[in-house]
Amino acid sequence: MARTATSRKTARKSNAARKTNVARKSTPARKAKAAAKTPAKKLPARQAPRRAKPAAKPALAARKRATQRFTVSHHHEADFKADGLRAYALYRDLGIAAATAGLCQAHVIRFLGPCTDEVRKQHYHETELQLVYVLKGWVKNEFDGHGEQLMQAGSCWLQPPGIEHAVLDYSDDCEVLEIIVPANFKTVNLAQ
Repeated sequence: MARTATSRKTARKSNAARKTNVARKSTPARKAKAAAKTPAKKLPARQAPRRAKPAAKPALAARKRATQRFTVSHHHEADFKADGLRAYALYRDLGIAAATAGLCQAHVIRFLGPCTDEVRKQHYHETELQLVYVLKGWVKNEFDGHGEQLMQAGSCWLQPPGIEHAVLDYSDDCEVLEIIVPANFKTVNLAQ
């Protein structure tokens, strides 16, 4: 019985060897038959390098770029003034409007308490960009289509141009950094 199992293994090995040898001695007919079964590999066509399409230029690019100069603003309590848009806040101008010839404005706003109905008026700004970052405390706002939002120290938001909004409340220590493009913009108060 042991001889029979060994004989079968030997026969299998020699059949496999014969098939391998036959495959190695391929004739042109066998090669053609094998090629017909195997799909041909497609080589990549040589193409001229494509040029990237130029990115759409933002609206600001249409204007002549103002010359910008280096500026720095260090914190001094005396720089907070009641000469800004809101009567219920003190403003620290960071000198960005002057340094960018009006391209952009940046200031720190310190809210004065208490929050009254005068503060809560619905309004919007005619801007190209308005970004606000809470430095200290918290502020609760309401944005058209987005409801009430509680912004705390570390919160940042972008107010799209013309979005209607209102300040609903804020903490006694609330301070925010506001960046606006362009430096001079119009605020429209809405009737309530």
